[in-house]
Amino acid sequence: MDLSFKLEAFEGPLDLLLQLIEKNKVNIYDIPIAMITDQYMEVLNELKQYPMDNMSEFLVMAATLLRIKSQMLLPAPVTENEEEVDPRTELVERLLEYKMYKYAATELKDRRIDASKHLYKKETLPKEVADYREDISAEEVVGDMTLNKLHDIFRDIMKRQTDKIDPIRSRFGKIEKEEVNFKEKVMAIQEYGLSHRKFSFRRLLGKAVDKIELIVTFLGILELIHMGRVCIRQAGLFDDIEVEYLATDVVPIEAFS
Repeated sequence: MDLSFKLEAFEGPLDLLLQLIEKNKVNIYDIPIAMITDQYMEVLNELKQYPMDNMSEFLVMAATLLRIKSQMLLPAPVTENEEEVDPRTELVERLLEYKMYKYAATELKDRRIDASKHLYKKETLPKEVADYREDISAEEVVGDMTLNKLHDIFRDIMKRQTDKIDPIRSRFGKIEKEEVNFKEKVMAIQEYGLSHRKFSFRRLLGKAVDKIELIVTFLGILELIHMGRVCIRQAGLFDDIEVEYLATDVVPIEAFS
């Protein structure tokens, strides 16, 4: 078989053997040792013309191949289990191990090349923005209130709304109302808070006539808490929540997005 190689491309004798096996398209587990040895010796004779630091490694492998070739001509030794010992086994194991590490090295090289194509931008956040802190502390506004407590109150109000439904009249039909405007509801809460200052959160939600208005009212209170215009307190577990309006004015409706 006519084989051509770049003689300077071999990294070692195992690399040369793998290329011979791939060129001949033979099974690595059933290497035709005679043919591979002859081809290896032909390439080795050409390699001798070039100064190589690791020529001794190629010569050691040549001796190993000749030894295996001679062993293949003799009757195979038998183990205690009466199984024939293949003299190529050790060489196959070394080739498989070398092949695994070679592929791993290629994969790592590809990852290094891919990583070199990524660019990272250093942080350029202005100092004024990085040092900014909100004037309103969420902990001071909310106090000991938690989402679980708010959820319990909301669920209780929703249940009351459900209990108000007349099981007989509710079947007569439903008159659709216009959707509750969120901005107008926030304005109404502010005006109510400006006139009352402190009021019951449960009573405020109880003024809603349907679930939609109830939900919008609840969201409006959360929005005003976020803006720092109201704060909420609860004296004890399961007690009503007291809402205190902190601001001295009303935010215009245009301020809400």
